[in-house]
Amino acid sequence: METTPLRAQILDTIIRKSTLKQRVFDNTFRAFNSLKETLLEMASEMDDELDGKLDRRVRLEYRDRGKFEAQLQVANDILIFQMHTDVFEFGSDHLIWQNPYVQADRDNSYCGLINIYNFLSDSFKFNRNADEGYLIGRIFINRERRYFAEGKQQNSMRAMDFGKSEIGQEALVAILESAIGFALNFDLLMPPYEENKRVTVDQFNTKMDNSKFVTGKRLGYDFDVEDI
Repeated sequence: METTPLRAQILDTIIRKSTLKQRVFDNTFRAFNSLKETLLEMASEMDDELDGKLDRRVRLEYRDRGKFEAQLQVANDILIFQMHTDVFEFGSDHLIWQNPYVQADRDNSYCGLINIYNFLSDSFKFNRNADEGYLIGRIFINRERRYFAEGKQQNSMRAMDFGKSEIGQEALVAILESAIGFALNFDLLMPPYEENKRVTVDQFNTKMDNSKFVTGKRLGYDFDVEDI
């Protein structure tokens, strides 16, 4: 069967895009493994610095949650870092399209994604499965290991700076310290009275009563992304 122009175009697209996306995935995966190593090192160093200065029950503890997840517990907060296995392009209204680096070559816009979530440590300790966590940061990495971060207090490399620097340990430390600092200052607010004025008998009688009462740092309040 003769190869038609359309089939040739399809085959060329498969080759080009699969190669591009595999390269982006590999770069993101390497960066995520570096992030894990950096987290472990930071947790050990900071825990040593805190030794003797506070109750030993307050610890910084790193935990590897699998190939694409890692966790850092800092006092009453847990940060979960999750690498998405897919490669993304940005919507037409995203600020990234105003970046000269992306305008010069659209392939630069394809990125891998690492999400940063903030939870209460008690949500995991007491199996409160309905508790809410919050996406507080995202790291984007492309085929050339260029990166940018968006989220709460993530100011080291924003969308308009994309293309200027490669992701490395120094960049990861800055991103991680910003995320930890935000989580520690992102205090648990008392839910509005109206949110909890009615409860059921089942909520008190069930053996899993802790999981029946939903808790989150901004439960009943808006969680804005005004600085993204």
